[in-house]
Amino acid sequence: MAANTGRLAGKTVFISGASRGIGKAIALKVAKDGANVVIAAKTAQPHPKLPGTIYTAAEEINKAGGKALPCIVDIRSEEQVQNAVQETVAKFGGIDVLINNASAISLTGTLKTPMKTYDLMNSINARGTYLCSKVCLPYLLKSKNPHILNISPPLNMSAKWFQGHVAYTMAKYGMSMCVLGMAEEFRDDRVAVNALWPRTAIYTAAMEMLGGGSEVKEQCRDVEIMSDAAYVILSKDSSKYTGNFAIDDEVLTEAGVTDMEKYSCVPGAKLMPDFFLDADPAEAGEEASAGAAVSSGLTTMFKALEGLLSEDLVKEMNSSFQFDLSGPDSGKYYLDLKSGKGVVAPGTLEGADCTMVLDSGLFQDMFAGKANATTSFMTGKLKIKGDMRAAMKLEKLMKKMQPKL
Repeated sequence: MAANTGRLAGKTVFISGASRGIGKAIALKVAKDGANVVIAAKTAQPHPKLPGTIYTAAEEINKAGGKALPCIVDIRSEEQVQNAVQETVAKFGGIDVLINNASAISLTGTLKTPMKTYDLMNSINARGTYLCSKVCLPYLLKSKNPHILNISPPLNMSAKWFQGHVAYTMAKYGMSMCVLGMAEEFRDDRVAVNALWPRTAIYTAAMEMLGGGSEVKEQCRDVEIMSDAAYVILSKDSSKYTGNFAIDDEVLTEAGVTDMEKYSCVPGAKLMPDFFLDADPAEAGEEASAGAAVSSGLTTMFKALEGLLSEDLVKEMNSSFQFDLSGPDSGKYYLDLKSGKGVVAPGTLEGADCTMVLDSGLFQDMFAGKANATTSFMTGKLKIKGDMRAAMKLEKLMKKMQPKL
């Protein structure tokens, strides 16, 4: 892994959303250099399903060799951000690095996204990033090697990264647009403004809470790949490295790290790509070929599925699904697992919890175990509308059913 060099010793790093996940991993990485770390997050009391608070994170940072300052901050509040920055400057004398990590996500379509959720994502992701940058910049301008690093993706304008979750993409791209604009605005002032995004899905406590069990974890990398990549970027000369939309493994490869396998949660497992990055063309071609080999037995598959329905399965799932299939075996089907023994049939189920739009060949491959639902979704081949938790439960169900279908 990327070794600590001491480059950030004594530097003050302000991190939003650093009580857990990628933010905390970056905090611990810079703490090993002896950095001052400001944990700007809302979690003062333990979350019922997620581990960690700003205070437990502060304890870990101090043990790692840093000096922690936990601050209760909702980055939607200008007053709270300003107070945290003033407290930081009073304690540590300035700010050298800002990590805009805090983010909200809801992978829901336009009709399924309440304006309250839209406002939440845009207030935290786009507005929160802009606000933290604006308030920290007067102090960053006084630093010898100032950096702003946003945990946000490249601006990929392919329609597939918008449809299905327009509101989330708009909010996340707002963070990236801050990079695009501020890098140029402050280039002559030597303030580096960059973005960092993972090549693959990163396994965090939040993903686990949303239903990502061992099947999902084995397709992910650990948070350390992001913290190591962030450390490499923050160690660079701010006057020479700015305006970049960096990808974690590319940053580390350039820095001389040759073994990426050590970041895999399960070494040797096939990794799922993250959002907003187009799949490798060769890999995408392989998947397309596999999906094109459509079996004419779609009806047979549904009949086999019908034979597996039961009251126990309904009790376990308590969800309903609509499948809108394109391609050679196009049509509409639904799976209702909310009452009785369940129903699988052709047609449309009004008010289904989850709607999946995909090629009929890919649909068969997913049930046969030849294609992965999560990977298909992340690469844009599968579009999901509605309840993502229901979709994750269905993926687990597919794996259980494969030997029987």
